[in-house]
Amino acid sequence: MSQTSNRVFDELARLMTDAAGVARGMREEAETVFRSQAEKVLRDLDVVQREEFEAVREMASRAREENERLAARIVELEKRLGPEGAAPKAAATRKPRGSKGSAPSTSD
Repeated sequence: MSQTSNRVFDELARLMTDAAGVARGMREEAETVFRSQAEKVLRDLDVVQREEFEAVREMASRAREENERLAARIVELEKRLGPEGAAPKAAATRKPRGSKGSAPSTSD
């Protein structure tokens, strides 16, 4: 009887091993199907991929730095112009081109 019970246990162990292999295969197949469906849903929703998001974030960071640099430059230029951003006196006293200082003639 001991040989019969060993055979039963061997067959039971083989059956369990096969069942575990089948379960693992089913799990992998389910994960593949789930991942495929999730990717399809994300594509349909127009969700941004990580690489695209990182690229845009880097561009925004550079633009922010450039804006800060330009704002500082504007402040410096405004300081050079003087109070309230007034134009230098030489430019303010200059006459516009083409004006001779005479009134237009009205001969008909």
